[in-house]
Amino acid sequence: MTTVLSIMLGVLVVVAITALTGYFVAQEFGYMAVDRSRLKARATAGDAGAERALAITRRTSFMLSGAQLGITVTGLLVGYVAEPMIGNGIGVLLGGVGVPSAVGVAIGTVLALLFATVVQMVFGELFPKNLAIAEPEPVARALALSTAIYLKLFGWLIWLFDQASVLLLKALRIEPVHDVEHAATPRDLEAIIDESRDSGDLPEELSTLLDRVLDFTDRTARAAMIPRPHVASVSADETVGHLVEIMASGHSRLPVLGNGADDVVGVICLRDVLALEGRDLDAIRVAAVMRKAVLVPASLPLPAVLHQLREADDEFACVVDEYGGLAGVVTMEDIAEELVGEITDEHDPEGEDEATIGDGDWTVPGTLHIDEVERLLDHDMPEGDYQTISGLVIAELQRLPEPGDAVIVTLPRPSGADDDEPDPRLSVTVLTVDRRVPETVRLAWADASDQDSPSAAEVRA
Repeated sequence: MTTVLSIMLGVLVVVAITALTGYFVAQEFGYMAVDRSRLKARATAGDAGAERALAITRRTSFMLSGAQLGITVTGLLVGYVAEPMIGNGIGVLLGGVGVPSAVGVAIGTVLALLFATVVQMVFGELFPKNLAIAEPEPVARALALSTAIYLKLFGWLIWLFDQASVLLLKALRIEPVHDVEHAATPRDLEAIIDESRDSGDLPEELSTLLDRVLDFTDRTARAAMIPRPHVASVSADETVGHLVEIMASGHSRLPVLGNGADDVVGVICLRDVLALEGRDLDAIRVAAVMRKAVLVPASLPLPAVLHQLREADDEFACVVDEYGGLAGVVTMEDIAEELVGEITDEHDPEGEDEATIGDGDWTVPGTLHIDEVERLLDHDMPEGDYQTISGLVIAELQRLPEPGDAVIVTLPRPSGADDDEPDPRLSVTVLTVDRRVPETVRLAWADASDQDSPSAAEVRA
């Protein structure tokens, strides 16, 4: 009876120590997986548990050291308890049925260690780990008070082990990190968005919007502007009467030019013209009605362009290139289109900037930005000194294109692709030309036969 009680007591002690191991494992994974922003919101709302948990996440490295110390000590204790209390007890019981003592003790030791290992793995490691990953916030909040007490009581010991590891890292010329970075870089966010879209957790439209938001801060006025060849303008010496005829085509704002095509002296707005109702418009010069132009450099990031427009309480800016010439104009609508895609109003020709999806190919306007091409194909494009798919074609042909010209573009290999996989290749064919540059192009995945086409120039990324 005493032997049976000893075995049962050993089992209870192993289970109790395993519960402690599970406690430290839950600490380790719970505080690593918890969303700090959610904890901060709860703490601001007055949740004491969230506030304590948030304080612990600010000492992630120290907390991990404490959890590892607890896991190591409890793991050693299980082995120390299981063999004498359970193994020897089983050996005694086996000896009572005629099993030799040495054999009985060996069998008992193996069974005790096997039992302790299974219990430790399932209930001390895997279960608390999966629980903490599945419900990190409730686990972190529930363990916050006890974790804080544990770190305070054994902080000196944890500090000693921490300092020993720091000295070892410095001896290897590695700078130790005292907290685990939870912030995500833009590249991390892009990867998260791609994975969420591919898994179906994020709708296609929302993932595209988030992609554009991440790209927005890196885009410049040059990327969003209406280029100069497509900009209507008016001379400062023109009469307002003639200006009305120009504005009848759908323009509500126009840059006003002085001496030459690059001399921007102001901007004329439709509402300023409408304010002249009742007066002789043919007797008034545009220079007398125009307002000061908002001028921005072509390299200015879009958030800064938006800030300047807001400060000027305007919706229209003239973009100036590095030589001081007029590169184009940018409006609030153009900036909004960088976030939400093409916005068509009653003045835009129907379907002018829309991509047409065919059977394995895409017909797109030449002005389509490279970023939008990447989203359309769900694949990276080669980097180069161009903004649009039209610019890519011209850069690779090294001349102005003609209808029917084509290039074969070898695209960057996706990360994680096997070495034996063929490089992805894209065929870009010029369909129509306007102002000597591609107006529409057709995109299609290239096969092996395309490389032999005499009209296709092969381009490598």
